Amino acid sequence: MFGWVQRGFRRAYERVLDREIDDGPTHVAIIQDGNRRYARKNGDDAPDGHKAGAQTTEDVLTWCEELGIEELTLYTFSTENFDRPEHERQPLFDLIEDKLYEFADADRVHEREVAVRAIGEVHMLPDRVRDAVEYAETRTADYDSFTLNIALAYGGRAELLGAARDVCRAVERGDLSPDEVDVSAVDRRLSRKPVRDVDLIIRPGGDERTSNFLPWHANGNEAAVYFCAPYWPEFSKVDFLRGIRTYESREQSWQRTRTERAVTLVRAVAEVELEDARTVAGRLREQLPSSGADEVSAELAKRTDETAD
Repeated sequence: MFGWVQRGFRRAYERVLDREIDDGPTHVAIIQDGNRRYARKNGDDAPDGHKAGAQTTEDVLTWCEELGIEELTLYTFSTENFDRPEHERQPLFDLIEDKLYEFADADRVHEREVAVRAIGEVHMLPDRVRDAVEYAETRTADYDSFTLNIALAYGGRAELLGAARDVCRAVERGDLSPDEVDVSAVDRRLSRKPVRDVDLIIRPGGDERTSNFLPWHANGNEAAVYFCAPYWPEFSKVDFLRGIRTYESREQSWQRTRTERAVTLVRAVAEVELEDARTVAGRLREQLPSSGADEVSAELAKRTDETAD
């Protein structure tokens, strides 16, 4: 009886959170943490925890579809994971291999036109896993409705270092001049496939750190971060919706700050030269949401009236 009531309450809470969500993120990245601790808590071995976590991954794909999220990146195997014992690594490689083939052949993947891609030092993986990566990427290469990035043998520092070396080699060869080294030049060299800027990082499992995950795409975009306690196999839709709500709250706060700065700038310029203030206000309105643009216009009108008086 209690379990039925608890499930009913959870479903009701999901509906409340759903109604609170407006414009969610485009790209969500998740650190799938806590599989081994979940297994230990239940008296199982690490591979059992990873298998339980794989079901959560399936659920998250469904939730992304429901919310209109366009890209999902899953931190599945880091470069540090190579230090784990052989008896833990091999079952994990088995699971990754099986899931890649399963995703590549799943009806839902082809119906929704999901592009499955691997990012990271894929060449470090066993041949059988690399074969599975190639199969999944080839089978879904023509799709662009939704992108699923699987971070394998991934490390953010290694990614940045590799891009920096590629830039240096391009400059040395004369293919790129130093003046052409900009954000796009680095971005093109970061991963095997293009990755959108990250809007939200979610980490379950209780640790409050982002663990060298997508530093260029997340930090450069000032991504929101949501930490929560449940281990990855226990991660629920309520947890996911709370993460989305965290992103929206941060986005609203950020937009509020941008608007306040824009209004202050227009006020300061208008005190010196009203015509310059009109030019500045016009540019700022193009960069702000409609509510912020209205505030800038109101401030400009106020300064214009004061000057006329």
